[in-house]
Amino acid sequence: MNVARESDWWSGVRPYCERAPLAALALGISSGFPYAMIGATLTTRLAQDGIDKKTVTAFSLAFLVYNLKPLWAWLVDGVRLPGLGALGQRVSWLLFAGILVIAAVANLALVDPRASIEATVIAAILVGVAGATFDIVIDAYRIEILSPEQLGVGSGMSQYGWRIGSAGAGALALVVASRLGWSNAYLVCAAFAVPAMLAGLIVGEPLQKRVIAAHKSLNGLGESILGPFIQFFQRRGAVLVLVFILIHKVGDTLANLTFRLLFDDLKFTNDEIAFYDVWIGFIAYLIGIFVGGILYARLGMKRSVLISLVLMMVSNLSFAGLALVGHSNLGMASSIGFENFSSGIGGVTVVAYFSALTNARFTAAQYALISAAASVVGRFLTGTTAGALIEAMGYVNFYLVTTIVALPGILLFWWMSRSGLIDESIGTAGSEAVSG
Repeated sequence: MNVARESDWWSGVRPYCERAPLAALALGISSGFPYAMIGATLTTRLAQDGIDKKTVTAFSLAFLVYNLKPLWAWLVDGVRLPGLGALGQRVSWLLFAGILVIAAVANLALVDPRASIEATVIAAILVGVAGATFDIVIDAYRIEILSPEQLGVGSGMSQYGWRIGSAGAGALALVVASRLGWSNAYLVCAAFAVPAMLAGLIVGEPLQKRVIAAHKSLNGLGESILGPFIQFFQRRGAVLVLVFILIHKVGDTLANLTFRLLFDDLKFTNDEIAFYDVWIGFIAYLIGIFVGGILYARLGMKRSVLISLVLMMVSNLSFAGLALVGHSNLGMASSIGFENFSSGIGGVTVVAYFSALTNARFTAAQYALISAAASVVGRFLTGTTAGALIEAMGYVNFYLVTTIVALPGILLFWWMSRSGLIDESIGTAGSEAVSG
């Protein structure tokens, strides 16, 4: 009996200890830190340097660069780098993009916002461009080193890494800045680019990239740019899949970006928010990632994605309940815990599904398009309508609306699963991952 239990326990843990998922963890760490450098970290730096609030919040526009990455993602698939190219298409770009990120972060470290806010803006945008390029390569490399059955666990490990990289870099920057100044803080944090570069050198070029040769120059430019889109839309049901990508997270995004407004209006203190929203939420998210990996492995892609979509929709109802109850630490802990647990599961299963949509010939360009499309509608609607909706109907009705808005994505995915469109739209990256 004990042997059987130990075997079951190890069978659940073993996939997380394999070479490719561990590499995905390292890739996630490096992917998360540039985002932190131009996010909360830069906001804190500018505020401490006495920059006015309007200027500080305007720096959030640097994140739009991440939504533009499909414009140059084809370069990662279609252009062979001179010199470094001998290491392989993916590894060479991984090293090159890592060097770009280090240089961009170092440049941001050396500018003085008090002396030139314009130079700081340019430096932040350069970090965004370099970070987005790093993301393009990291996502493609992660997908290609994972076997189809590892996509769930690998996506989970990548999510773990992203959280570690973004939170770790942000915390380290604050600690170093308080002792050695902001310039040194940014220079130290540039080292977070190294894990992904080391993973590339240790794991090496993905097998399919050794077989599918990339262009050695800009010859075949048309195929490099248009090929990823043509190949994707030639699949049966591709338009419906794209619609799902665009709408699947609209309700969740609308809700998530308004939580702090709700907490403020319910008179939660900063200490309560820090404990329940940050710490309880972080732990619940990590647990959700682990559970998501197990669900993906045990139930298959289609059923695990559907379950995660339903959970994320229901989590919005919990905040309608919190708004109805009012200031309640137990209510806040329950709502935040359930929401982050659901998001953790979705972060594994949905990311694994999106990864499975890519074709080995165009992994970088296709995943860049998918990841950009997945967030653009939710961000736009949140920025233009969320505040007005809350003022017009109140928090309870608002969160009920976000729950209803999530239904079309769930119903569309369910119908695509039943009709066979999910199976037929899968690319070569997930050709063996559609069972269940």
